[in-house]
Amino acid sequence: MSFQSPWLLAGLGLIPLLAVAYVLTERRRHRAAAAFASPRVAISAVPRSPGWRRHLPLGLAGLATAALIAALARPEVTVAVPAEQATIVLAMDHSGSMMATDVAPSRLAAAKEAGETFLDEVPERVRVGGVVFNHRAQAVSSPTTERDEVRRAMDAAMTPSGGTATGDALATSLEMIKAQKAPGAIVLLSDGQATHGRDPLPIAGEAQRLRIPIYTVALGTASGTLPNGDAVPPDVATLAQIAERSGGQAFTADQASQLSEVYEQLGSEVATKEEQREVTSAFAGGAAILLLLGGGLSLRWFRRLL
Repeated sequence: MSFQSPWLLAGLGLIPLLAVAYVLTERRRHRAAAAFASPRVAISAVPRSPGWRRHLPLGLAGLATAALIAALARPEVTVAVPAEQATIVLAMDHSGSMMATDVAPSRLAAAKEAGETFLDEVPERVRVGGVVFNHRAQAVSSPTTERDEVRRAMDAAMTPSGGTATGDALATSLEMIKAQKAPGAIVLLSDGQATHGRDPLPIAGEAQRLRIPIYTVALGTASGTLPNGDAVPPDVATLAQIAERSGGQAFTADQASQLSEVYEQLGSEVATKEEQREVTSAFAGGAAILLLLGGGLSLRWFRRLL
């Protein structure tokens, strides 16, 4: 929680002073009562003391005063709200290393299945675009709310072959989001080290400047191999650097079920944005309730207001 006018919170320092003044007043009242009549006479004149009930209404009034002072400082809280006008680009690697079968039935098949999960989890109003890449990047679907269009475009282009142009895929995705002139994010799924095109790290820095986070998913295991026996471990370190530099988050998935869980999480994360919401009315309303409660109890017990 934060406050638009935090200096007004200095007024809260009055609350302890008022409490001390109340305690001193009560002590003087007791001393005056003791001096006026002997204890035996006081007991017969006032057979039952109100006890804690005497202090409760004023205690509630003190809390109400504190809430009103906090309301004057205009409190704010950060909340996650749906980014209904957001654009998300799903960039999927279909280089030759995606033929590896360390993620059953294959990395590519698992990626396609998880992509379906992701599209199902993203709110309907959020536009989703598609980029596929091997040794070159290709924008296969402009951002749209039509999920079937994205699915068909991605499926048609996903044949494993060639190297990995991660930087070019990120650059293509950024241009796609910039053209929408709306909040955006990139979800990058890849399993190999960039071998073609631009260096992805400077592009991740540009994404951070544009406030477009990149969420990376490293697919595969360190022992992954192609049918011909070539080792194809995922480049977890570089993907993590891309995510960190852009302000996003990095994930790893060495099983198809894990990949689907990651995409479910991303579907909710990248489709929300944080906003500051002023909650002055809540504090003021709470203060009013406390005052009414204290006043009501005082009237009921003592036939007077506080």
